[in-house]
Amino acid sequence: MLQRAFALALVLVLAGSVPARAQLRAETSSGRKATTLDALVAYAGFYHLQAVRVRGKLVTDQVGTALLSGQTRLLTVGEAAVAQVEGEVEATGTFIDVGRLQQDDQRVGTYSLVALSQKVLQRDWPGQGELPVLLVSEVKKSEPLTAASVRALALEPARFEGQSVTVSGRFRGRNLFGDQPAAPARSKFDFVIQLADASVWVVGRRPKGPGFDLNVEARVDTGRWLEIQGDLRTAKGLVYIEAISIRTTQAVTDAAPAETVTEVAPPPPAPQVVFSTPTANEIDVPADARVRIQFSRDMTAESFKGNVQAAYDPKEAAERGVPQTQPPPFVANYDQGRRMLELKFSGPFDRFRTVIIRLAPGIVAFDNQPLAPYELRFTVGG
Repeated sequence: MLQRAFALALVLVLAGSVPARAQLRAETSSGRKATTLDALVAYAGFYHLQAVRVRGKLVTDQVGTALLSGQTRLLTVGEAAVAQVEGEVEATGTFIDVGRLQQDDQRVGTYSLVALSQKVLQRDWPGQGELPVLLVSEVKKSEPLTAASVRALALEPARFEGQSVTVSGRFRGRNLFGDQPAAPARSKFDFVIQLADASVWVVGRRPKGPGFDLNVEARVDTGRWLEIQGDLRTAKGLVYIEAISIRTTQAVTDAAPAETVTEVAPPPPAPQVVFSTPTANEIDVPADARVRIQFSRDMTAESFKGNVQAAYDPKEAAERGVPQTQPPPFVANYDQGRRMLELKFSGPFDRFRTVIIRLAPGIVAFDNQPLAPYELRFTVGG
């Protein structure tokens, strides 16, 4: 049981280097992200190779030095982690999900990651999500976060959970700049507010009021400043405010803490198809089946337009000596909450035909990372 807990929620903190950054600009999401240990574990793929800031309690036990936050335990090593401070700390660094690295990556040898996997998992190499790692540059004693702000909520949501809070931040639409790893999927009006290196979701109310009506899908509306009053909630590593009132406000100054050295955070991983129905090469598929394709990351809905294609396998028509036909027309809808594209066809497929669904170049995640061209094949039954 202890081994399973370590495998699910383990972060190794190692010596590294970190950047000095100013307040994030509205048009970019490339800066350090203030987040929680729970979020790192839950969304390891999203945070992989990103610069992050987290808080936890630094402790030492029979396994080693670790960061604790709630039920999440995160192993730490390196002089920056163990030699400077004890107790409640704030750590900055670059997050790595070891299972997503190539085994010939220089960092594997530098930080003895194979030995670490053997120690924790009794295997030479972890699977994705089994051994997350934080390459830390700085650990310092954390200052108490007594007043609610976007950063305070992002870093220590447990301190404010269930309380009524009032915070101000920049409107970021429905995660249009990739600030968050996933959406709470409460409604089509869910949106993100951001301040400096931190962000949280807002749910429960449309971003509309006297003198403003913001479109969660339009970047032109981002950069507006809002004051949100509501109750703080957390679920599955996400932090969100159940809004009671929303109004416009003046810009707020709250720069991220200064850092002393330079680091360029690598881009997040490219999106991938993680599941489909019908499955690849499935046979005897019902003629009236809907096609659903799920992705590893939130996608930009508009990028699917003109880039989703359906066809019958042309070789079959040639082999059977029949005219080449096309499948019925379809409507493509992207469900942001489930990260799923659904194709609804206007009629049944031809019997005993192989259907090819292609996702062409041009489809991108919310941070413009491109999806590699993808093809799904399945065969219709009789």
